[in-house]
Amino acid sequence: MAALAGCNDNGADASPSKPSSTQTASPSSSPRSAAEAENAAVLAAYTSSWDAQTAAYSKASSAGTDLKKNTTFKALADIEKDLAVMRKAGQVTTGKPAISPKVVKVTDAKIPTATVTDCVDTTHWILTDKASKKPVPLPTTRLIKYVSTATLEMWGTKWMVTKLTAQEQSC
Repeated sequence: MAALAGCNDNGADASPSKPSSTQTASPSSSPRSAAEAENAAVLAAYTSSWDAQTAAYSKASSAGTDLKKNTTFKALADIEKDLAVMRKAGQVTTGKPAISPKVVKVTDAKIPTATVTDCVDTTHWILTDKASKKPVPLPTTRLIKYVSTATLEMWGTKWMVTKLTAQEQSC
């Protein structure tokens, strides 16, 4: 499951998501609350992508999932590659990963981008043989909790996960 990634990082360096507009503070909207709202939207898209990934891995197929609603480009290609390998091997996942994402940066540009770091805990997300329903033996050196980094882009009015990178680093 190469497309899966994660570990926590501190800090948030956020900027407005609309590059051509000028934001002014009003009594109901301060720059801080705008940044918090943007971070919340980024995290919602990231979490939604993970929910769809978990559903896809549980049946080794993205068919019937919401994966393409919030995941695209390299992230989607990597996940689809993992799913093809799983189908060929007759494997699925059971359970669910635990994620702890944090927005570390939102960049204002023609296409706004965001970076999320996460600590993905796969303790209760088990690779299973589809026929026998038994866990697939995995290397003992495999990281159970690992750092993941995601890149998201603003497409129209919604954030899309464009890249997921699993780090070879525990968290």
